[in-house]
Amino acid sequence: MSTRRGAAPTGGRPGEVGPIGGRPGEVGPIGGRPGEVRLIGGLWKRSKLPVPARPGLRPTPDRVRETLFNWLGQDLTGWRVLDAFAGSGALGFEAASRGAAEVTLLERDPVIARGLQASKQRLNGTMLTILCADALAWMSRAAPGRFDLVLLDPPFDAALGARAADLAAPLVAPTGLLYVEGREALAPIPAGFEPRRSLRAGAVHAQLLCRGGHGFAP
Repeated sequence: MSTRRGAAPTGGRPGEVGPIGGRPGEVGPIGGRPGEVRLIGGLWKRSKLPVPARPGLRPTPDRVRETLFNWLGQDLTGWRVLDAFAGSGALGFEAASRGAAEVTLLERDPVIARGLQASKQRLNGTMLTILCADALAWMSRAAPGRFDLVLLDPPFDAALGARAADLAAPLVAPTGLLYVEGREALAPIPAGFEPRRSLRAGAVHAQLLCRGGHGFAP
C-alpha cells in the first residue's frame, strides 16, 4: 500500500474476462519479433506479450511507453490503474509490472481479450482484471474517483480522444493522473486538469494530465 505521488491506498484483486476498446494501427516489430511486444521494466521486464493479427491492433511504441513510465517515476506501488483501450495490453501490463495494485484492462475484441487473459495467467498477474467491454460505455457507468491513473489510447483514426477523456476524467482520483495518446494533441483538456508532460513521436501525440495540479512533481 502506498500514497506515492498522491495515489490513494488500495489493494489488488484477481480479474477475469467478462462482458470491450481496441485501437487501429499496424502489427509489427514492437520491442521484439513481429506479433509480440516486450515489457520494458519492473517485475516482468523483458517478458513478451503476443500481439494477434487482428485488424487495427497497434501497440504503443516502445519510445512512447518508456517515456510515459519515466514521467510516472517507474514505481507505481499501490496504484489503481485503468487501461481503457487495452489492445496488446502493453500499457496496463507495464503498470502492473511496476507495482500497481489493481489494473483494469478493457478490450472489446473477444479474441484479443482472451489473449490478454492467457498472458495474465502465464505471468500470474493477480492484480489484473481483464474485461471484454466497450471502453466508452464502461467508463460512463464506472464509479467516480476510482483510479489513480487512467490510460487512454483510443482507436487512432476514430477521433475518440476528447470523448474518452471527458468520460475518463470523473474516474480519476483527486490527486490522480490522466494519460491520453492519439493522432492529435487533446484540446481543450478536461476541466479540473492541468498539463504535466507531453511528447510527439512521429504521428503520435502523448499527454500526461494531473487533476487539480496536485500529487505529481513536475
